[in-house]
Amino acid sequence: MGYFEIFIALFSLLFLLCYAFRNKNGFPTNWPVVGMLPALLMNLPRIHNYLCEVMEEYQLTFVFKGPWFTNMNLLATVDPANVHHIFSKNFGNYPKGSKFKEIFEVLGDGIFNTDSDLWQYHRKMAQSFIAHPQFHKFLINKIWEKVETGLIPVLDHASQQGLEIDLQDLFERFTFDIISTIVMDHDPRTLCIDLPNLPSSKALNDIEEALLHRHAVPVCVWKVQRWLGVRQEGKYRRGWEVLDAFIYECISKKKEEMSKRSASGEGKSHNKVGIDLITLYMNEVKQSATFGRRDTTSVALSWFFYLLSRNPQVQSKIKAELDAMMIHLKDHHDDGELKRSRLNYLSRNFEELNDKLVYLHGALCEALRLYPPVAFEAKVPINQEILPSGHKVDPNMQIIISLYAMGRMKSIWGEDSYEFKPRRWISERGSIKHKPSYKFLAFNAGPRTCVGKSMAFTQMKAIASSIICNYHIQPVKGHHVIPGVSIILHMKHGFKVKVLPSH
Repeated sequence: MGYFEIFIALFSLLFLLCYAFRNKNGFPTNWPVVGMLPALLMNLPRIHNYLCEVMEEYQLTFVFKGPWFTNMNLLATVDPANVHHIFSKNFGNYPKGSKFKEIFEVLGDGIFNTDSDLWQYHRKMAQSFIAHPQFHKFLINKIWEKVETGLIPVLDHASQQGLEIDLQDLFERFTFDIISTIVMDHDPRTLCIDLPNLPSSKALNDIEEALLHRHAVPVCVWKVQRWLGVRQEGKYRRGWEVLDAFIYECISKKKEEMSKRSASGEGKSHNKVGIDLITLYMNEVKQSATFGRRDTTSVALSWFFYLLSRNPQVQSKIKAELDAMMIHLKDHHDDGELKRSRLNYLSRNFEELNDKLVYLHGALCEALRLYPPVAFEAKVPINQEILPSGHKVDPNMQIIISLYAMGRMKSIWGEDSYEFKPRRWISERGSIKHKPSYKFLAFNAGPRTCVGKSMAFTQMKAIASSIICNYHIQPVKGHHVIPGVSIILHMKHGFKVKVLPSH
């Protein structure tokens, strides 16, 4: 028997002893040698709800002690005062740092993984792209093009054939096609009736699960697994290879296209916006960079429609809001013509309608509060200091913020914090209420606030309105919907539904 097997055997014995004498209320006990790791591992399959319980019990902040000699000390907090301090007031003391970059190595040197000058450069590049005079129009055109040629045909086919479909899978395909088009100037057309195999989707899921695993075990454990290429780390490595293959193929095609256009003397007018994101980077830095990003819009939409299925009165109000804007379309049309008329009206007038869909916007915000696509944020301080909650942090301590738990705290959102209430986002005058970002962290906060926030809402509103106007989404009976154990809040078993015509 090798040293590694002996270590695993001893660790398992300690784990079983700790389990036998565990704290009966389920909260972490700081054991000799193994610290609080047994409680964390035992509750890992339900980590999101477990953190809700711990945060409520310990007044929004809890210090987790890892095994001896592993340097695995964590401070979990959802205290808005701490969040505001970390993300805004003392932002300079909480960079992503080398530990974060090592854990999220798949993201390379992009905007999500860098600090200081390089981060500012990436942010400036992203802002200049999104602020392009024609970008918003280009985005809306691409979204509605994908709705009409991809989403609607698949939903019609499922409705006519009485098929069960995974709505989460459909949304992943939709957003994957859109983000590939915008970033890579390539539409892989994964959203179609045939629903072709999508290796990139599984690769991304495997990577995201491994990233959460890296937070839940000592660094030495996941590094040994990475070296051996086993368990989550083996899936992580293979997933990274799949993503790189797709990305570098797109880069190669783009270089070939640019070379041909340059040789023929064609100008930039070839592209409707003037430039796509990959071309922008290739022109600026003259090299291809490692790229990895999961579009979280699909996750937000999946949980949004799950919540609508459990709160039909909310869906009725959203549909009434949409019907009121299209009341002139109801006469002189059969069902098929009415559907086409609704889609045409929405696509032609969406820029004008976008800001008027107040109740839909409130419902999306409420879904993001309860089911934030990015479940965790992680920070490490450069210098030791005392947080507003009175807890001391230092460079050897990682700070974990659970967005899922934060959205469910009664001390932050009231006694009805677990209820789906879009009205909490709407003022008495009928406009959207502003919630401070240190309380509603779905789009990050402070200098790192998401530059694509408006783009995400535009996409979600377009997809949601096109479905709600024309279909009724019915969950399959007996299908269990729970969050997966991942850094991104996927549904573990997807969201199986039937698509019925709207009445």
